[in-house]
Amino acid sequence: MAIRIYKKTTPGRRNASVNLFDEVTKKRPEKSLLQPKKKRGGRNHHGVITCRSRGGGAKQRYRVIDFGRNNKLDMVATVIGIEYDPNRSCNIALLEYEDKERRYILAPVGLTDGDTVVSSTGASEPKTGNAMPIENIPPGLSIHNIELVAGKGGQLCRAAGAYARLTNREAKWATLVFPSGEIRQISVKCRATIGQIGNTDHALIKLGKAGRNRHKGRRPHTRGVAMNHHDHPMGGGDGRSKGNRAPASKSGVQAKGGRTRIRHKASNKRIIRRRKSKRYGQLTV
Repeated sequence: MAIRIYKKTTPGRRNASVNLFDEVTKKRPEKSLLQPKKKRGGRNHHGVITCRSRGGGAKQRYRVIDFGRNNKLDMVATVIGIEYDPNRSCNIALLEYEDKERRYILAPVGLTDGDTVVSSTGASEPKTGNAMPIENIPPGLSIHNIELVAGKGGQLCRAAGAYARLTNREAKWATLVFPSGEIRQISVKCRATIGQIGNTDHALIKLGKAGRNRHKGRRPHTRGVAMNHHDHPMGGGDGRSKGNRAPASKSGVQAKGGRTRIRHKASNKRIIRRRKSKRYGQLTV
C-alpha cells in the first residue's frame, strides 16, 4: 500500500496524507452482499445519547463478510477483486465459488485477482487466504481471523495489519503470540486463515483537518474541564481544574485506570500473559 503526502498548499494539506488504495482492484461493491446501515448518532434504542460526539458522516452500506468460512468446505474459490470497505480498516476480497456463489472475506497481504483459496476441514496447502483448523496449520506461520469458539466465526486479528504467530501446540490447545505482547491459548479445533491482514500502512495515515473526521461521523468533542460544574463532574472552578478527582465521564464513570474487562469472562483463564505485563515488559513478535 502507498501513502501520498501532498505539498503544503493549504493548512488542511499541511499535515494530511491519503491512502492511494493500490491493493484495490474492484470499484463497485457486490449488490447481493450489501445491507442498509442506519445512522444512530450515538443514541440507543430509547433515543438517549450514550456515546457523545457522534453524528453526521458519509452514507455507508454494510458489506456482509463471511467470518466463519465453514459453509463452503473444500470448495475452491477464485478471487474476483479486492474492494474498499468503509466499515473496517482493512480491505475485503470478493470470492466466487465453484457453484457461482459470491462471498466477501478479509483481504490478506499478497492476495490478488485470479488467486484461488479454499476453506478446508483438514490439512491443505498453507498458503495465504486458505482457512483451516489450527491443528492443521504448521507452527511459525502468521494467521488472522481466528475463532475463540469453534464454529462461531473469526473474532481475533481482523483489523488492518493484524496477525498472530502460532508458536506451538500441546494436546488440545495451541499457543498464539500477538504483536501487543499477549500470549493466549486457543483450542486447536478453532479455525483461522493463513497470512496477515492487508492495508498494513493504515495507521500511518494522518487526517490533517477536522473535515475528514466529520466524514467519518465524528463530531467535535468538548473536554470535561472546559464545561460548567453542572454539565460535567470535572467542570467548574476558577480556571480549568480537575478538582483533585480521577478522570471520569459525564455520568461519573471512571475513564482511566479502571477495569473494563469482565472479570469472569470465559477466555480469561486461557491468557498466559496479558498485553501489558509489569513484570516482563512488552514482548515483540
